[in-house]
Amino acid sequence: MTPSENSMKKYDGLYIFAGSAKDDVLDKQIDKVRGEITRLSGNVLTTEVLGKRTFARPMQKRDNGVYVKIRFELDPSQVSVLLGRYRLSEDVFRVQILAVDDRREAVLARQAEERKAREAARAAAEESAADEDEDNENQDEFEDDE
Repeated sequence: MTPSENSMKKYDGLYIFAGSAKDDVLDKQIDKVRGEITRLSGNVLTTEVLGKRTFARPMQKRDNGVYVKIRFELDPSQVSVLLGRYRLSEDVFRVQILAVDDRREAVLARQAEERKAREAARAAAEESAADEDEDNENQDEFEDDE
């Protein structure tokens, strides 16, 4: 691991793109945003389009925007430079960048695994109860035939 990789930190960026939600235009805007991150020696980990949402109140004569969440790694000293570049971009309406807390992420991942295990156990219990009910019905039919 190089020293620059060691100082990289994970961030979640929430981007609001104003204008139409057409796929080709949106893809180009997202590629520009991702390009800014990689230009500053960052790594884009995931990109998730959250969809078009209406604002609570109109901002700069706009009623809605397309929300996109991008998780990336970047040197902490480059975050302010990245924000400055986004302020110059007309494509990006708003940006919020938050540092990812690895401990919190680990807790959330563990809770999600526990939730899946409980749901699987509940489904198995319901399936066995349904099989048992079916067996009892078959037994009752057998006794009626005698």
